[in-house]
Amino acid sequence: MLRSRDGRSSRYSTSLAPSGANIQPWHVYVLSGAAKANVSAALLNAHETCRDEHVSEYKYYASELPDPYLKRRQEFGRLFYGSLGIRQADAEARSRQTAKNYAFFGAPVGLIVTIDRRLEAGSWLDLGMFVQNVMLAAAGRGLQSCPQETFSKYHRILRPLLSIPEEQLVVCGISVGKPAVEGHRLMPRAHVDEFATFLGMEA
Repeated sequence: MLRSRDGRSSRYSTSLAPSGANIQPWHVYVLSGAAKANVSAALLNAHETCRDEHVSEYKYYASELPDPYLKRRQEFGRLFYGSLGIRQADAEARSRQTAKNYAFFGAPVGLIVTIDRRLEAGSWLDLGMFVQNVMLAAAGRGLQSCPQETFSKYHRILRPLLSIPEEQLVVCGISVGKPAVEGHRLMPRAHVDEFATFLGMEA
């Protein structure tokens, strides 16, 4: 799937993600060249002309986020769009920024990740670990990657373009390429004491 600088494939490291009962519920469509360009053109057109007609087949966020999750999401919007000089009320500028997703942010390789819709929530845990394996494999080879849930919104367009079977549900995309710039992590993360409870660790 990914290739190191010496040309060797890292499909083994990505496919060895943990999987309950070895179900391996994931499927990946790896796009480059003309295939990626065709997908990008179709999604960009839909984003410009009929974005409100498309919705994902699953809910990524709860309808009403409780705290602290709501505060974190609001902080993300403030920091992310603020770093780009985009005002919160500037819907057009935010739309232009979203459109960059569908060009895979200019990366040479784009992935579309699916899962068999007949499976249960446990298989989604496996899928998350697989996606993380892909991203770690990329990082280990000096590449950057970006998981993008927004691709799930256009499953009706992706399905015929990539011959995705009906039983596969489009989960996300991933952009993979060389780092454009060396940067730092923009988003603050919760301190370990906020999400971990330590028991029986006394010295």
